[in-house]
Amino acid sequence: MNDAERAGRFAAEALEYGCGLIRPGENALEILDKIEELIAKKNAKPAFPAQISINQVAAHCVPDGEVVLQKQDVVKLDVGVHCNGLIGDNARTLVFTSEHKKLVEAAEAGLKAALDVVRPGITLGKVGAAIEDAIKQRGFKSVRNLSGHLLQQYEQHAGLTIPNYDDGDATRLEEGMLIAIEPFATDGSGFIEERKDSGIYKVEQVKNVRDAFAREMLQFILKEYQTLPFAKRWLLRKFPVVQVEFGLRMLQRDGVLHQYQQLWEKAAGLVSQAEHTVLIGQPCVVTTYLQ
Repeated sequence: MNDAERAGRFAAEALEYGCGLIRPGENALEILDKIEELIAKKNAKPAFPAQISINQVAAHCVPDGEVVLQKQDVVKLDVGVHCNGLIGDNARTLVFTSEHKKLVEAAEAGLKAALDVVRPGITLGKVGAAIEDAIKQRGFKSVRNLSGHLLQQYEQHAGLTIPNYDDGDATRLEEGMLIAIEPFATDGSGFIEERKDSGIYKVEQVKNVRDAFAREMLQFILKEYQTLPFAKRWLLRKFPVVQVEFGLRMLQRDGVLHQYQQLWEKAAGLVSQAEHTVLIGQPCVVTTYLQ
């Protein structure tokens, strides 16, 4: 296996393992820690902090240590792994009752529809149309301002977006592209908005940093995570809390770091998610299938 295939396989195994931990009464943050421990045991690294986003929160959520899963929750688990910077990215939605099963099936149907049509030469708009049609047929809305994305070495969102509706984009997929297809379905408005800090950061640009504490922390971030997203709680394993708080504040102020915001459904609708990573070719290969 090459690095992209290994990353996809490890991401799929980590997602499967994490889904097995998700039950009512379990602590969400402890689940994420266990997933990341499994990734480390495979001599791989997270491509981004593992995330559990619940109910109206669509994405970018690392719950604090007080969040316990409830029986009525719609739980989205998003896990990524990288091997030498090449990424496998996948996600799944779990529910504990039959009440929201159709919402889960809608996102899964959108993903299957995309996988059925994706190939070299297809336009992004047609991929988005397939996703939206499948979700609409099940009585839900596709979240329009969330999308899949091109994956490149040490770059999770590499510029190209894979829409979840027909946005008319005539850009064509090319052989050799590695993409994440990521439908979101909702019973709400079909749009998300940024609300709360996530504790997930990414290096935006490297600059000279005058403060010694902040400079030391930035050097560690660049060595360990390069341009991939990382979690504040990861830094707390290396640095004192006061230094982490101060360093993050300084690095954000200077435009070195960007903090992702939690993404909430605009009308407080429930959201489901499904995701696979695909290597475009003849044929296309879903790297995050468990085989």
